[in-house]
Amino acid sequence: MRTWILALSLSLVSSLAIVGCGKSEAPATGSGGGAGGGGGENAKKIAVIPKGTTDEFWLSIHAGAVKAQRELAGAGTHVEIVWQGPVVPNDTDKQIAIVENMINTNVSAIVLAPANAESLADVVQTADKRKIPVIIIDSDLATDKYKSFVATDNYAGGKLAGESMAKLLNGKGRVIMLRHDKGQASTEKREQGFLDAIKASPDIQVVSSNQYGGPTADTSYKNAENLLAGFKNADSTLKADGIFASNEGATYGMLRALQDLKATGKVKFIGFDASQALVTALTAGEIDGLIVQDPVNMGYLGVKTAADVLNGKTVERRMDTGVHLATKANMETPEIKDLLHPPLDKYLK
Repeated sequence: MRTWILALSLSLVSSLAIVGCGKSEAPATGSGGGAGGGGGENAKKIAVIPKGTTDEFWLSIHAGAVKAQRELAGAGTHVEIVWQGPVVPNDTDKQIAIVENMINTNVSAIVLAPANAESLADVVQTADKRKIPVIIIDSDLATDKYKSFVATDNYAGGKLAGESMAKLLNGKGRVIMLRHDKGQASTEKREQGFLDAIKASPDIQVVSSNQYGGPTADTSYKNAENLLAGFKNADSTLKADGIFASNEGATYGMLRALQDLKATGKVKFIGFDASQALVTALTAGEIDGLIVQDPVNMGYLGVKTAADVLNGKTVERRMDTGVHLATKANMETPEIKDLLHPPLDKYLK
């Protein structure tokens, strides 16, 4: 009887544990052996922690991390990539919990894209005290307790968007900007760069710059709909000549809202980042330009830099991974084509 009760109790505890943690975050995946190769019992574990796990941008970061792992293995340095991030993009509390768990399981190093510049500072300082080196990617952080910062110059990317918009509008018109989400250092810099560039064209008026798309493409779609509703004429045309959206989700959400209004191609539209849907829209002329980063290179350099630190090498404090304007005219050039079509299958399958 006691044995039966004990077995039942253990079963209930196990079930509660699974329910308690099952929906909070994307599961950790080690790339050693499978997609990545180069793992093994003696491999050093490098945790790669993105802001989210579903956007093509973050999948490209993952692909770059695996690319670095394979190259390191070929050179005799064996690392295991532990990939884990929040299910809901920019879920700061979940991301903090993931970092804390990685620290407590004594990973060798952490590559982190902080969901919030202020909120992630304390946990990175904790990692530093525990002698776990941290490489920051994508977005800046409100502490200097990291070894290197690998990212796009986001201000330069936003400025490129603003300069490109001014050219499309011949220096005059009404412009709407859809922001991404509050507290995101990377997109805030893009948005400021865009606004600063537009100031150089006094005949361009920014008629809306305070609307946020939110953390996902779905929230961005709803917020873009609400935003555009305030700029519709009686014939459903828009009281705007240009639109800028500052990340992948915001760009896709705005694209859907414009498609609903049958307004694509009737207003100049520049977005930030790329996905298959956005590239299709660029090809169709529904988007005039995409500011594209190099997330594969970002993930690659993040892991390579972490490995260099673990091997006692001196690393650069800041690394710029580059930013480009993709248009229908240049999208088939080798440089831009590789950025629009990252080799995800090569590294993640």
